[in-house]
Amino acid sequence: MRFRQTAAIMGMAATATLGAVTLAHASSHREAPGITETPKVDGTDFYMFRSYERNRSGFVTFIANYQPIQAPYGGPNYFTMDPDAYYEIHIDNDGDAVEDITFQFKFDNILANGGQGIELDVGNKKVAIPLRQAGQITRGDNGALNEFERYTVSRIDGDRRSSTGRPLTSPQAQNRTVFTKPIDNIGNKTLPDYDRYADRYIYTVNIPGCNSARNGRVFVGQRAEAFAVNLGEIFDLVNLVPIEGAIEQSRENDDLVGRANVTSIALEVPINCLVDKVDGNTVIGAWTTSSLPQAQLEDPSPTYEQTSVFGGALVQQSRLSAPLVNEVVIGLRDKDLFNASEPMDDAQFADYVTNPTLPELIQILFGKAIRDIDPDDDIDAVGDVAPNNLPRADLVAAFLTGLPGFNQLKTVTPSEMMRLNTAIQATSREGQKPLGVLAEDLAGFPNGRRPGDDVVDIALRVVMGVLCQRVPLGAELGVEGAEEDEASDLILLGFCKPDDAKAGAFPYTDGAPISAAELRPGFPYLNTPIPGSPN
Repeated sequence: MRFRQTAAIMGMAATATLGAVTLAHASSHREAPGITETPKVDGTDFYMFRSYERNRSGFVTFIANYQPIQAPYGGPNYFTMDPDAYYEIHIDNDGDAVEDITFQFKFDNILANGGQGIELDVGNKKVAIPLRQAGQITRGDNGALNEFERYTVSRIDGDRRSSTGRPLTSPQAQNRTVFTKPIDNIGNKTLPDYDRYADRYIYTVNIPGCNSARNGRVFVGQRAEAFAVNLGEIFDLVNLVPIEGAIEQSRENDDLVGRANVTSIALEVPINCLVDKVDGNTVIGAWTTSSLPQAQLEDPSPTYEQTSVFGGALVQQSRLSAPLVNEVVIGLRDKDLFNASEPMDDAQFADYVTNPTLPELIQILFGKAIRDIDPDDDIDAVGDVAPNNLPRADLVAAFLTGLPGFNQLKTVTPSEMMRLNTAIQATSREGQKPLGVLAEDLAGFPNGRRPGDDVVDIALRVVMGVLCQRVPLGAELGVEGAEEDEASDLILLGFCKPDDAKAGAFPYTDGAPISAAELRPGFPYLNTPIPGSPN
């Protein structure tokens, strides 16, 4: 599908309202000082994309991940969700950076045997076992489970705190409103066929207020981490030269994929339940949060049901949409404030995106190395590496407002939300390109985010100024006279000039690849979690 590129996109650099903007992008693995104290509510990644599973093209899939860097063998209690927390996915469909629809998840843990747990006869006494399982768990038998984790999902229209939610129901089981989360992948002896076991907990759901002939789906459970990132090297002052050729693409460079698990909240919703039917805009913005009650009083005599007493207003603990904002964009002093804030208040973080520090750090660390491998000798000085088009209108468009005529809402409120044009057809799993829009795959990041999008490489290239260069998007954006694979397809977007980012065309990378071919082809898309045993 092509989109007409209007004069507005070419004039964006001159007309962007920079005083009301915030950041570039946001993933969160222990990204702020405060959230390290409450890992159960630490949001790690957020995916939003047009479903590409066969026969599901009329849906959008949301995946909100929590509890970072889970060791597969991290027992014996593993990674239950917090029953005192509210986990939420928010959708803005009119462009005011305020939630219009919220899907709210609440969890509860229940011991077997009427709350007593599984007990064994030991010397004529009933004694509770110490583990979450008392034997092998198969697809049809949960009798060996000592603890069950259950949850509800509600749709809230309007303000998430003052409006009343309506529960999602499953026609699979007499319109149940309470769903079960499968236990984590303890190991192959406890769970000999985890795929079949976990797939039992993918529920078909009726979504209230959704006039669709087709039902959505929901799944909450442990999944294998899909965020490919050279985590250790990046945070060790970027201990690599981040350019293709200087570092090879290899799974050995990846600190998460194939090594860690995560807890996923996955929800598939019909497109017509999400878009604003009044103005006909096909673009939606979204973000995910977690919240806890304001007051906590520790119980000196804790029980299974209660270790603390919570009360008071809900306070947001975590917030994210696109990847890596709080880690590498927000200043250390404001990281906790960002986690507690809402998109409509993002003007307070404006300087972090209009005058970003990450390009300057890369220039300090690698300016000479980049200059030395410049094939055209265009970079005359170390200072030429970081883009100099300040304030950065290219970053404003890519991450805070969307591109006009492509993934921008009709009302434009610069804010840190992930934006998705639901009218753009999904790219098949086989046809997806990990560099997304930069590789002419319009269904990829930053038009939403799919699990197979290499967001670290995309973000590095955009931050370092690739949008100041000629990009092969003329035909895709409907520029008059542009032809695919011809010189006319290379266009300037108008936010800045090539000389503003002399190193902007370099193929920046962290060396940790990812692609859709490595992941599950359908809902919930992320792979089966790595078992705790054998390891």
